[in-house]
Amino acid sequence: MTDQTPETTQLFLTAAMPCPYLPGKQERKLFTHLSGRRASSLHHLLSENGFRRSQNLIYRPACEGCNACQSVRIVANDFVASGRFRRVLRHNDDLSVEVRPTTATSEQYELFKRYLESRHAGGGMNQMSFVDYEYMVEDTPVQSVLVEYRLRDHPDQTLVAVALTDVMPDGLSMVYSFYDPDLAARSLGTYLILDHIAQVRSAALDYVYLGYWVKESPKMAYKALFRPLEVQRGTLGWCPLD
Repeated sequence: MTDQTPETTQLFLTAAMPCPYLPGKQERKLFTHLSGRRASSLHHLLSENGFRRSQNLIYRPACEGCNACQSVRIVANDFVASGRFRRVLRHNDDLSVEVRPTTATSEQYELFKRYLESRHAGGGMNQMSFVDYEYMVEDTPVQSVLVEYRLRDHPDQTLVAVALTDVMPDGLSMVYSFYDPDLAARSLGTYLILDHIAQVRSAALDYVYLGYWVKESPKMAYKALFRPLEVQRGTLGWCPLD
């Protein structure tokens, strides 16, 4: 397998497609493959420059005339939970947390399908088979884990949420997460982020990477609530979100 270095990495550009966040816009992505012994170091370097991993690819939006998608990360050690966040933590203090290898299970897949059918009906991921899910979880050339959340006191230890997470030299990158759509009152999506902040702190790391934030997209608004938040601004590097 070819051993990539920053100097030898080839970047490719996708064709234009409808933007999933902003109506009437077209999106294009700059991407490359992650492979070889230096996959982790290249992953970190490109993540520092606003790229995001999906399986063995790493990409960044490269849309003509638009830079609405901005990579964001939480400064974990400066984060102070608001009253709302403290209520979410209390409401989920009956959950157990287990960090597992990236091995797909039928239990995870069933929860994944229920989540997609409830939260993203009609989306492209709804057609994913178990094999597709298996590839999403297991096809990773970098250090990744699955974080499972279960009802600790339930007789069946019911699985209620899962986070696919990359372990970075300076923090954790939340690649994809899903949870039980019938437990909306628990705000599980928020809880998973709060738990990752706690994990980063306990590991003496610095950041929780949240992927892309689009200011004009209502579905992305929640990310701006986790302050202090830094935004990757190209040659300026990581800057505090105003």
